Amino acid sequence: MQKILLSLIIASSCIVAEGTFSLGHKNFSFGLTQNGEYTVIGANAHYMVMDDLSVGLGITTWVGDKPSITKFSVPVTYYIPMESVVRPYVGFFLSHTFMGNDGVIEYSDYNSFGARGGVVVDVAPNMYAYAGWVQVKHSGDNLIDDSDGYPEFGIGASF
Repeated sequence: MQKILLSLIIASSCIVAEGTFSLGHKNFSFGLTQNGEYTVIGANAHYMVMDDLSVGLGITTWVGDKPSITKFSVPVTYYIPMESVVRPYVGFFLSHTFMGNDGVIEYSDYNSFGARGGVVVDVAPNMYAYAGWVQVKHSGDNLIDDSDGYPEFGIGASF
């Protein structure tokens, strides 16, 4: 899946969408990645509070293993204005993760915060693809490692 998204970004880098990150636009994105035994699926809804700056709500779920994991987040993302088809982005987020149990251990929910950065490419009118890196700092009782990072890839639409 990651190779397909990267190919899409490269192959479509000559198409530009107007106003994707303009004030008042609503952006919806979907991402997918593999994280150990889990497939991680995420969806975000963003509102452009000003040109190039969005505030949103996100949900991410880990599928394929136990315990069940679902995370809700509030991301803020800044798309660096450039006269280019490829635009860098940076952002931060706060989140809360709900942990299930694995039949033996009851895990505690926890909060986290983090930063993200990468590139976004307009691939068609009102559509974009993105690829980047996310770094997260966790807080909670049952956490062995309180920080981790992972790649993010996704596609989105703007209205």
